[in-house]
Amino acid sequence: MTLHHDIHGRTDDGAPTLILSSGLGGSGAYWTPQIEALARHFRVVTYDHRGTNRSGGRGQDTIAAMGDDVLDLAVAVGAERFHLMGHALGGLIGLDLALRAGSTVDSLVLVNAWGKADPHSGRCFDMRITLLEKAGVEAFVAAQPLFLYPAVWMAEHAPRLEAEIAHGIAHFQGREAVLARIAALRAFDVEARLGEIAVPTLVVAARDDLLVPCTRSLALADAIPGARLALSDFGAHAVNITEPVWFNAAVGSFLASVGGIAS
Repeated sequence: MTLHHDIHGRTDDGAPTLILSSGLGGSGAYWTPQIEALARHFRVVTYDHRGTNRSGGRGQDTIAAMGDDVLDLAVAVGAERFHLMGHALGGLIGLDLALRAGSTVDSLVLVNAWGKADPHSGRCFDMRITLLEKAGVEAFVAAQPLFLYPAVWMAEHAPRLEAEIAHGIAHFQGREAVLARIAALRAFDVEARLGEIAVPTLVVAARDDLLVPCTRSLALADAIPGARLALSDFGAHAVNITEPVWFNAAVGSFLASVGGIAS
């Protein structure tokens, strides 16, 4: 089954392919603030993870299986090689693919990702699971912005958040899917293998991320050979949404420097 996906930007034969993989929510629409900037230089592929949003089927329960889905997607869009940008869980998919023998990944952008989950993130996920199990879908979805955005940003974007919560409730991926995806990201551990990653890597993080301490990103940048770090003081877990100008400039500069942006 080919996952629901959208292709943006360049269509010429020389266009490099950039696949964008989102986090726990699994929606390709998460990357909307990046599409216009990236589509000038890439064939950008966004997709909904299996079992979420517009992609059907039962959700995958391991990061490796989610990586297999990306490889199938690359074949479906005719990409023999590709760059990958992943947010949180999507970043774990990128790490998994980059560590495979004969990897077809040309570069990685890892946004608030980790080689091994921090115990603090585990506490946050425990709380989210409790909300889902004890208070229901509405409470689980309503609490989600607290883990994604800075307080001041939420205060300034209240109507947007209300619409986002309503959409999240209406299109909830299902209890079993959420629990399986949380279990997959908590089980992921490649800390001992980070030194094997041989592709150019940009690590992006925000100091005020409530869900994933920025120390996880600092550890990635230290352990991955030649990795670069872009660290924002503000922006929280969804820094690509809250600080899109800064984020797009950092990613664009990196991709240009590694040859990902074609003329």
